[in-house]
Parts: sequence; C-alpha cells; structure tokens
Amino acid sequence: MFGLGIVGLLIYAYTIYDVLTRNFRGGNDKIVWILVVLFLPLLGTLLWFLFGRKGTS
Repeated sequence: MFGLGIVGLLIYAYTIYDVLTRNFRGGNDKIVWILVVLFLPLLGTLLWFLFGRKGTS
C-alpha cells in the first residue's frame, strides 16, 4: 500500500510541474488550473489529464 501512495504522490507532483511549464492561451488559465490541482488533488489531476492538456498551445 505504501508503494501506491508514492506513485500517487509522483503523479500529483508531475501534474503540478506540467501545469507550471505549459504555455496557456488565456492569462488566468494557469492560475485557475494550479488552484484546481492544489485544492482538488485527485479530481484536479484527472481533469488536467482529460481536458487541460488539450487547451494549451
């Protein structure tokens, strides 16, 4: 079970890194995505990989 926690933490850290290093079209999009990922870790990560990565340039 401890290994699953480490994997989850690594995926979460990668999501934050990915949001921070992407170029966004809108000015506030990066701030909104960071807040979503930080305050809703599991749901925010899923939403980022399903919808967020497509909206970046």
